[in-house]
Amino acid sequence: MSNLPSEPEFEQAYKELSSTLENSSLFEKHPEYKKALQVAAIPERIIQFRVTWENDKGEVQANRGFRVQYNSALGPYKGGLRFHPSVNLSILKFLGFEQIFKNALTGLSMGGGKGGADFDPKGKSDNEIRKFCVSFMRELNKHIGADTDVPAGDIGVSPREIGWMFGAYRAEKNKWEGVLTGKGGAWGGSLIRPEATGYGLVYYVQHMIQYASGGKESFEGKRVAISGSGNVAQYAALKAIELGATIISLSDSKGCLIATDDKGITPDVVEIIADMKVKRKQLSELAESSEYKSKFKYIDGARPWVHCGKVDVALPSATQNEVSGEEAEKLIEAGAKFIAEGSNMGCTQEAIETFEKARKEKRGDAIWYAPGKAANAGGVAVSGLEMAQNSARLKWTSEEVDDKLKGIMKNCFENCLSTAKEYVKTAEGEFPSLVAGGNIAGFSKVAAAMKDQGDWW
Repeated sequence: MSNLPSEPEFEQAYKELSSTLENSSLFEKHPEYKKALQVAAIPERIIQFRVTWENDKGEVQANRGFRVQYNSALGPYKGGLRFHPSVNLSILKFLGFEQIFKNALTGLSMGGGKGGADFDPKGKSDNEIRKFCVSFMRELNKHIGADTDVPAGDIGVSPREIGWMFGAYRAEKNKWEGVLTGKGGAWGGSLIRPEATGYGLVYYVQHMIQYASGGKESFEGKRVAISGSGNVAQYAALKAIELGATIISLSDSKGCLIATDDKGITPDVVEIIADMKVKRKQLSELAESSEYKSKFKYIDGARPWVHCGKVDVALPSATQNEVSGEEAEKLIEAGAKFIAEGSNMGCTQEAIETFEKARKEKRGDAIWYAPGKAANAGGVAVSGLEMAQNSARLKWTSEEVDDKLKGIMKNCFENCLSTAKEYVKTAEGEFPSLVAGGNIAGFSKVAAAMKDQGDWW
């Protein structure tokens, strides 16, 4: 990759995966998989295009649109669309690369991809965002389809934007098909989809807690620090509260909100925050309000990890690289026993190394880390269930979807656990490495499918 421009986010994701594989016995048992890694690291296709649209002043604006179609060995490309000024090929390649193995861990028939645009929805009117979505889909529709590539939402792309893009796709193609997931419930969307990533994250961690405690503990009584305040963070908070936890933090791009009383962040506060997010307000407004200033403090420019006091569970759920090596040390000092990524690559490589070092040294008393490709797979899992419902022209109940989600997250945890035990040496009393288990299980499944189809031999 030395002949390519620097792609730090992608290089980090590749290094994290490859180092895990190299430090396991996978290549000893399957030396041919080294070639599979070399092939899988290169996307099958990258599409970049111009998006022109007109603002409310009648001025023509131009942005870059992208779709990285990374791997289709297990099924149609599947992964979100992100509208954010930071979007570039490095970020989309990192997200798409992670998505391949995350989708493999769900057990569903989905490949991996990612896309988006360097368009910033903040400060734009609804009409401007709608015009951008229509223009974006006018080009993207040429490259996607229910059996080819099925995008979903991501940062900056809510069900509203999915609706506008689906309408543009339907008009261009003159057909209705399950080409986007995260659709409205009245026209093809799956129930539990908005909640799925957050719910699935908590279900995964629940299995971690039960395994580590021999079935004696759950979320009951746990102090849970969460970053972010979007869908993932909101629904992770609500599900953890339902299971008996106290939520002690959330955050936004400007800083973090810390609970200062024993009740923590309650469901009614999560509801208020959800409304604030729709209106693009900052969490600082909540902390400064007369009703809540005695219950919360807002710390400008900070992430929550070093400001929460005692922590049992940490759930980074905002964006990539939001837990540093230093913050990882502080979480361990604060007593954290479980950390799982609700965001993609939420921890830096230094943080992961810190958690893994503690896991080996402290064994049963250590913090236990779960990577996003496993822990936050619930969102794309329910997207896969939405694809299945669309193909069959069926609609499942909330209970049916939630039960399937619980089963997928249970299988995902058990797959990571058993694979780690098989390929990574574990000392007595030491928790198996879930990051190794997730990487090896996801990669092995994709590599085997690619070999069967002649992508490498």
